[in-house]
Amino acid sequence: MAGPRGALRLSSRVECRLLTGCGATLRLTSLNPMRKVFPMSNLQKSVQNGVNVEALLGARAALTQAPEAAQFKWRATSEWLNGTHSRTTIAGFHGLGAEQKHRQSYQYDTDHPEIFASEDNGPTPVEYMLVGLAGCLSAGIAAVAQNRNIQLRTVKATLEGGMDIQGILGIDEKVRNGFDGIKVHYEIDADATPEQIAALVAQSQKRSAVFDILTNPTDVHVTVSKV
Repeated sequence: MAGPRGALRLSSRVECRLLTGCGATLRLTSLNPMRKVFPMSNLQKSVQNGVNVEALLGARAALTQAPEAAQFKWRATSEWLNGTHSRTTIAGFHGLGAEQKHRQSYQYDTDHPEIFASEDNGPTPVEYMLVGLAGCLSAGIAAVAQNRNIQLRTVKATLEGGMDIQGILGIDEKVRNGFDGIKVHYEIDADATPEQIAALVAQSQKRSAVFDILTNPTDVHVTVSKV
């Protein structure tokens, strides 16, 4: 994840510093005066998928020693504009025991198509769910491929979510509001066998946060206040 530098000094006297971005390193300083440094270089020099696996493995080792630093909170702020059109801004998050920021803020417009009597100022919220799933799975595929020394050439995903809108329109209470299922199909060109490629996707699913959110119950608590 790109963003400004964040540091956390822990009570266990283990300093976990994750410096993200170009030239990033992850350093561990413990009671042992020897400092372990994990430079931003690819674990496998012969493969270039753009993922710094060595830094990720270093972060994993550091957070194993300081699990409290692994607690993250992702945030979004949304503002209604008009009709079914809203704009959501993402700028900061909490992680490594401190407030962090992206390199820049990002804005996402959501709306509904004209066939719903809307102005189609952006994708629907449910389509953003597909965006998140595709991005998460594809990032995982790249990371796993790098770690397994598999060179990727192209990775393309096609996603489809089925929905009976009788649910959201209140026509039939027996019909759920959300997707009744999601299909994901990958077309991957890589220096690997079909079995190895399938294993990349399977491992990505196993560690995907978005896949987990969509396939397991997630507690969602909504509050409101008058201003």
